Amino acid sequence: MPIGPRNIISSRMARPHTHPISHAVPVDPGWSLLRLSAPARIGLAAGIVALLWVATFAVIL
Repeated sequence: MPIGPRNIISSRMARPHTHPISHAVPVDPGWSLLRLSAPARIGLAAGIVALLWVATFAVIL
């Protein structure tokens, strides 16, 4: 009787499995924030913040 932990999946039961290897990039991946550089992301965020401030002041005044 073995002393260590028992392997519940024996080599006879284990089946080799393969995953389809498809790392192709789509032809038109679309727009993504991740493709922007850091300054472009900061500029976009600053633009959104400025737009929110303008909208806030437009509601208040």
